[in-house]
Amino acid sequence: MTLDTQVVEKEKLKSYIYLDAVSLDKRENQGITYQARKELHKALRKVLATSAKIFRNPFDDHFSAVNLEDHEYGLWMLLKKSKSEDKMVRLEAVKEMAANHYWHDYQYRTVAQACDVRTVIGLARSKETDLRFFLPPPHLPSVKEDYSIEEELRQLLASLPQTEIDHCIQYFTSLALRESSQSLAAQKGGLWCFGGNGLPYAESFGEVPSATVELFCLQALVRHSEIATHCDKIEANGGLQLLQRIYQLHKDCPKIQRSIVRIIGNMALHEHLHSAIVHSGWVSILAEAAKSPHVVQASHAARTLANLDRETVQEKYQDGVYVLHPQYRTSQPIKADVLFIHGLMGAAFKTWRQQDCDKLEIGKASDEECYTQCWPKTWLARDCPALRIISVEYDTNLSDWRAKCPVERKSIAYRSHELLRKLRAAGVGDRPMIWVSHSMGGLLVKKMLVDASKKPELNSVVNNTRGMIFYSVPHHGSHLAEYSVNVRYLLFPSVEVKELSKDCPALKELHDDFLTFAKDKNFQVLNFVETLPTYIGSMIKLHVVPVESADLGIGDLIPVAVNHLNICKPKKKDTFLYQRTLQFIRETLAKDLEN
Repeated sequence: MTLDTQVVEKEKLKSYIYLDAVSLDKRENQGITYQARKELHKALRKVLATSAKIFRNPFDDHFSAVNLEDHEYGLWMLLKKSKSEDKMVRLEAVKEMAANHYWHDYQYRTVAQACDVRTVIGLARSKETDLRFFLPPPHLPSVKEDYSIEEELRQLLASLPQTEIDHCIQYFTSLALRESSQSLAAQKGGLWCFGGNGLPYAESFGEVPSATVELFCLQALVRHSEIATHCDKIEANGGLQLLQRIYQLHKDCPKIQRSIVRIIGNMALHEHLHSAIVHSGWVSILAEAAKSPHVVQASHAARTLANLDRETVQEKYQDGVYVLHPQYRTSQPIKADVLFIHGLMGAAFKTWRQQDCDKLEIGKASDEECYTQCWPKTWLARDCPALRIISVEYDTNLSDWRAKCPVERKSIAYRSHELLRKLRAAGVGDRPMIWVSHSMGGLLVKKMLVDASKKPELNSVVNNTRGMIFYSVPHHGSHLAEYSVNVRYLLFPSVEVKELSKDCPALKELHDDFLTFAKDKNFQVLNFVETLPTYIGSMIKLHVVPVESADLGIGDLIPVAVNHLNICKPKKKDTFLYQRTLQFIRETLAKDLEN
């Protein structure tokens, strides 16, 4: 049955109701079937008429003339409020929608079909939202038997500009195109092998050539998506749909899914692409991923949704900058920031996990003591809910042999400039803050603060820094660099390792510059240092950062009986390592959290 009504067209309530047409045979227009059909038609006309009246009337009108069941008023009123010109009214409407857990299935579906882009993003960023609020992604066209995901990815990559891009993007793109060609040849009877610069990837990627090639291509697309004009090309060439197909095909491969969400998160930095991202069905996928118990998956999705949410988020989270708390919209005022910067071979999440323990201990733990994949996200967020907690990720390597990009030799000075730019875009410096760093990450924090002090536009970063926590930071160098020339695994020490050597002029200059910069500042500083050696591979047992190197010369220095890897991984929430960290954060930000 087709309803010719302007209400459906104007309000775009794309509901599909399938009814049998009324027979022209009058003999069939009798009995219970005819009466049921007649009542259904009447109910449908009532719903459409009601929606028209509610959407057209002002909020303060009374609906005494509207012929609708009482329990339906709330739904349509919330839908109308969600489209108000008053931002506060819109936000309250979304909050009320998300709090509804007693609606019928058809009511959730009605909202899903009737709400606008702004509302659906708000619902996705609301905690405990029912996933029925989100329409499933549109069905993708069926593919032919000879369809190749690799070939589609290859064509998408080849369509992107290859000129005026940095050397690393060129490297990743050429590697992906070359390896995808080899894979396609293998599928047609050729021999699969990793060639040239692809060799370092052989150890870490999957054994299936197609999955490996897709990772190559996706890594290249991640780098391309950091360029605004390339994001436009990806969208125009069907990239959103292709990436969605790959995402659904690889539900058992978190690495592929994370790479895809990174690309969508980078594209979401550009507001003119938001409508395309939403209408291609990505919000329902991201809303589900944000509820994942796996912190990495949830945090990647939360970053993308935050970049889409321009109603409540002014900041933009560029690639590698992740908000651990709050990951949803919240009424809790955020009064300060705590930033976590990992070190050599670290990552935004794994560096800050709870110290590994055996499965028997995990099984005996209560919910409160349950093992956490990221203690800042769970423990610290619960103990200090008024904090915004950010973790940063960047690539580091022990040797150039395993470097992800051979032409990308990044010094601490380069990384400082890059991270300062990203952190300012995320609003870092607008609130009081504390820096928390492990190993080489502490040198990066010092370099960022020294650099920020020389640039007037970054004065807020310095002025709002209240304190720093250093976990085994080699202020005066590390033994790691000394061993790098003697071990085959570290045959070609990376720039990062070379900068950690005790005789490195840049390291001494940074330390002197920081002490000069900090002498008239009222920074609170807490230093932890390991006292146990660390096993690196199966060959080396090394005290990575000795006590004398971890002594900044400012603040307390606390030795802890753990190795270099576990100095930033508390064994339990009630252990000294976490409790002293928590005490420092609370005391340093006490005045800011009270105000």
